[in-house]
Amino acid sequence: MNTRPLFALLVAFAAAFPAQAQVDPATEPSVVAVGRAMPTVVNINTERVIKRAVRDPMDELFNQFFGGPMQRPRVLSQKVQSLGSGFIIDATGYIVTNEHVVERAAELKISVTTNDGKTYAARYIAGSPEADLALLKIDATEPLPFIDLGALSPNHLGQTVLVLGNPLGYGSSVARGILSAKNRSVAIGETEFKNLLQTDAAINPGNSGGPLVDLSGKLVGVSSMKMAYTPQGVPAQGMGFAIPGDTVRGHVADFKKIAANPQAAREAEAARARARKLFGLTLQDLTPKLAETLGFPAGAGVVIADVDGRSVAEAAGLKQGLVITQVGRYEVTSVQQVEELLKAVDSGSQVDFTVVIARRVNGRDVRLRETVQLIAR
Repeated sequence: MNTRPLFALLVAFAAAFPAQAQVDPATEPSVVAVGRAMPTVVNINTERVIKRAVRDPMDELFNQFFGGPMQRPRVLSQKVQSLGSGFIIDATGYIVTNEHVVERAAELKISVTTNDGKTYAARYIAGSPEADLALLKIDATEPLPFIDLGALSPNHLGQTVLVLGNPLGYGSSVARGILSAKNRSVAIGETEFKNLLQTDAAINPGNSGGPLVDLSGKLVGVSSMKMAYTPQGVPAQGMGFAIPGDTVRGHVADFKKIAANPQAAREAEAARARARKLFGLTLQDLTPKLAETLGFPAGAGVVIADVDGRSVAEAAGLKQGLVITQVGRYEVTSVQQVEELLKAVDSGSQVDFTVVIARRVNGRDVRLRETVQLIAR
């Protein structure tokens, strides 16, 4: 059999339809998006000092039989460090992260390492525990790369998303997935976070505060949390949650108003200092939006935004999201009012806090009230 005509036909066919050239990996959309967004991602290292009161057992015995302490309790200090992520939002060095990454505490120190390995001391500008967002500021000598909050992703269900950050301390990591759902609600303790994005891209400890971007490098949201188990204890996989970009943009605008008025920022910080110093409580005004979330009338007290670990407040069982309606015999409607009442309190003094919890039982709103006695540290 003469195969020459067949061979000639195959050669002619190959010449007419040349093999398609291999796509250069450097031009893949995800690679291009990472190249645009990763230079804006930072590693955030926080160090805070937690103080706790320790009383000698013999002093407790003396108190039991003679009705008073022999001496004031000793105060021990402990340094606690945490890692998280964030991203730069303008060339001057403003950075967005989660509030829980830089939760407020006395003597808080924040250091930020940019993607090129430079480390800066960061200032805490403002934050929102109920939104789990915070704004930081670093001072650089040159303009910094940033993600533009004015050009957000359209956030279509099913679109590819990339999680950028520093999971488990491994810097400059990327995870890929899709946008699985929108408008999710997730309860953490007594606080419910609403209007979250859901993704199956891997979000691990350390990713918190980092950006979730699309294939054009535009912001989808801010990585916030993942669900390892359902409330019923069932293991969950591929369920991470992020704060939507438009929510981030709105809060950043409010935070920058505080940055434009440093005196107001210092006064706001000072107004929360004594409750934290004496009892380990970080308090926040009960705004209309927060009041609606917690099931209280606006101005019906102040909300506990955070509780320092190993503090007298934690030992008494106080938790984030509870509402304080009364200090001593005085009803309170603002953090500033609480701080005014605490001006006369010294270490070792006893203060009564009336705490209210809103619950829905059998279709009815029920408020549980309890008075907690705390000894100032």
